[in-house]
Amino acid sequence: MKALIETIVTPLVDQPEDIVVTETEEDTKIVFHLTVNQNDVGKVIGKNGRIAKSIRTIVYAAKTDTNKRIYLDIM
Repeated sequence: MKALIETIVTPLVDQPEDIVVTETEEDTKIVFHLTVNQNDVGKVIGKNGRIAKSIRTIVYAAKTDTNKRIYLDIM
């Protein structure tokens, strides 16, 4: 899942070397924390959050066979 998030976000940013995806797993959910360069945050979120919503939709659709909820946190 980390590779998927990185693959989606890399073409959107000017500094792809600053992309960091960390995973936190809890009992009922898995949270992915996406961190990009401060100058690229707006590009990843997009106007009115449209790009962020699209990224989340793809990540949620690609969910594995676990029964845990998946969340994507963009910082």
